[in-house]
Amino acid sequence: MKTKQTHQKRAFTIIELLTVMSIIIVLIGMLVPALNQVRKFSMRVQQAAQLKAISAGLEMFKNDYDNEYPDSGALDIMGREYCGAMKLAEAMMGRDLLGFHPKSRFREDARNGTRQLYAPYVAGIALRDNLKERKGTYIAEDNANAYRLANLYAGGTGGFRDSNDIYLLCDVFKRNINNGTGDNKIGMPVLYYKSDPAGVTHDPNEGPQLTKVSNGFNFYNIYDNDELVRLGKPEGGIRHTLDSSFGRGEQDFYEITRNRQIEAARRPFRQDSFILISAGWDGEYGTGDDVTNFDIK
Repeated sequence: MKTKQTHQKRAFTIIELLTVMSIIIVLIGMLVPALNQVRKFSMRVQQAAQLKAISAGLEMFKNDYDNEYPDSGALDIMGREYCGAMKLAEAMMGRDLLGFHPKSRFREDARNGTRQLYAPYVAGIALRDNLKERKGTYIAEDNANAYRLANLYAGGTGGFRDSNDIYLLCDVFKRNINNGTGDNKIGMPVLYYKSDPAGVTHDPNEGPQLTKVSNGFNFYNIYDNDELVRLGKPEGGIRHTLDSSFGRGEQDFYEITRNRQIEAARRPFRQDSFILISAGWDGEYGTGDDVTNFDIK
């Protein structure tokens, strides 16, 4: 008489399952940092491309307007807060993103002293004629990443007025910002500093000569963007290393932008043109992951 053999299926034990899960968790823990490094590198490459596009736009601007780069002073000609990053955005895109107006004097109120130059103040037939006076934008919209000041700093914009009318060119390191506008995934503004051809040094120890209206004997002036930097990071107002009133703010700016290949005297990188600074992955100006136009090839 034949006996019926039964084959019992063998299941995983709880120990085996826990072992497999532990191995998967360890592998994920090893993989995530590597993926983050790849992502950071990719975004850094994108940021370098954006700074190159802005640099090319500035060169075209210079060729069109008396061989001069746009001003980057902290104030406009009326003494109102309108800093380098804002003047950069106006020069590259225009205050209304429809192109720079050649009669602009880089005033915070978007006037040239006698009339408004940009929409929405100029509309209808007047806008059509107004656009004929312009040369268009100097940077493609995709590379500009232009956002309103109010969209970045919903908690307050310091001494700046008309925050809904002022644009900034933002970097590619976008992060979620709780600004209540729905347009809340934005990078940090690209800082712009124009060199003074009369400069002779690159030194923070200029005493009272280093102000919003004077860079003393320096090629560059940290105060050109300081009012914007002092707004801190949009998420919680965390202060930036380059805030002139925070820690070594002034010293850090002049050390970070100093060209150490010139040993005989203190000189900045790009002493004859301009400096562009992206806050990088961490969104903080003055740290090691900043991307600048003098550290890209």
